Amino acid sequence: MGSIRRKGWFAAALMAVSLGACQGGSFSGSPEGVPIALESIDGAPAPVRTALIDELSTAASDRKVELVGASAEARYRVRGYLSTETTEGRTKVAYVWDVFDSQKRRAKRLTGTSPVQVSSGSLTDLDKETLAKLASASMDEIAEFLSAAKAETPFQTADASTDEPPLAQ
Repeated sequence: MGSIRRKGWFAAALMAVSLGACQGGSFSGSPEGVPIALESIDGAPAPVRTALIDELSTAASDRKVELVGASAEARYRVRGYLSTETTEGRTKVAYVWDVFDSQKRRAKRLTGTSPVQVSSGSLTDLDKETLAKLASASMDEIAEFLSAAKAETPFQTADASTDEPPLAQ
């Protein structure tokens, strides 16, 4: 009889721990409540930059990432860089996203490349579909980082940069 009680107690304790883990996982698994500001995207011409910002906004919304204007309070500030490289007739677009914390230290660098179909090998020729894929892949990585960061201690907001004009509103 004592053995059955111990097994029952153990099963109940195991269930409680499992349910607690589920609750904690769903809380820290979402980037909601961790505002980020997109400060700049270098390397892309203005029309491409504007189109990419639109795609990033859509991707952020889909992932519940709170994207705020460059002058707003944010836990992190993001600066992006785009470039293309053509090798053996194949063009790839490369991206880098530097995520800075409230102390203006780089908290994370996210990088990637993607093959693209452009005739000139220039960022000017990137189409909406390519920009949407780039934004989606970028925001997946940013959301993953923010979800992990959300589990950390309470945060300070990162100060807005005063040397660059606002990029995303």
